[in-house]
Amino acid sequence: MSDYVILMDVSGDIVDESIKNWDLKFIPMQYSLGEEMRTSEGPEDEEVLKRFYDGQRNGDLTKTSQITPFLYEEYFEPYLKAGHSILYLCLSSGLSSTYSAACLASETLKEKYPDLDIYPVDSLAATGGMGVLIEEALKNRANGMSLIENKEALEAFVPKIKHWFLVQDLMYLKRGGRVSSATAVVGSMLNIKPILKIDENGKLATIAKKHGNKAAVHALFDYFKESFDEQLTHTVYICDADAKELAKTLALEVQKAFPQVTIKHTTLCPIIGAHTGPGMVAICHLGK
Repeated sequence: MSDYVILMDVSGDIVDESIKNWDLKFIPMQYSLGEEMRTSEGPEDEEVLKRFYDGQRNGDLTKTSQITPFLYEEYFEPYLKAGHSILYLCLSSGLSSTYSAACLASETLKEKYPDLDIYPVDSLAATGGMGVLIEEALKNRANGMSLIENKEALEAFVPKIKHWFLVQDLMYLKRGGRVSSATAVVGSMLNIKPILKIDENGKLATIAKKHGNKAAVHALFDYFKESFDEQLTHTVYICDADAKELAKTLALEVQKAFPQVTIKHTTLCPIIGAHTGPGMVAICHLGK
């Protein structure tokens, strides 16, 4: 029996099969659905996600709330009371203050549980990028890797994670302060689809602008093809914000060029979708 638990906050996307097979635990986060504030305790079902993205299309303002150090203490302590150390993968510090809050909580709890360890790991990632990383950690634990070895292995993978994604409108990212007002103007231009990545500091960067979704999806494939490293893994995550046809088109391009790849498809979690808007498509993988 493993003596440590593996946690990920719900800003990451991972397929249900991996959750069940490897016993992944989640740190809850809050988001709005219309006037309602909801607590997401794991992947939401498709009905909720469809309502969420349809609500955005109909003008609902969506937001999320930060996890405080006090809340982290509440989330971590039950595992410590049960005698388990913790390995925790959290949303990029370039996008949120969750990592610093988790570190503060860990320091406080360490005084109370000196014989146990709590290791927050800054993913410098989000959505399916976190899914790729956490699957590696889960497999390592299943193969008998110790907590400290797994932490170090996970941190070594962090610089190799790649995210390429398109959005329909940058105004969602502008409202959350993730891009500047000047950059967001591009999102309102007729049929211009911005292409973004998460950079080496875990922050968003706009890297291209394409005319129409067809050209944008092909650009995602090109970025993937140039950076994918099949020596590291064959797992690729494709995540969409209620844009199934675009995601399917991208998956077909990837599968045709790399038939050995395992594509895992998820609907984008509302924690990230609140800031990207409907129609977003991302491809996440380990790369060069």
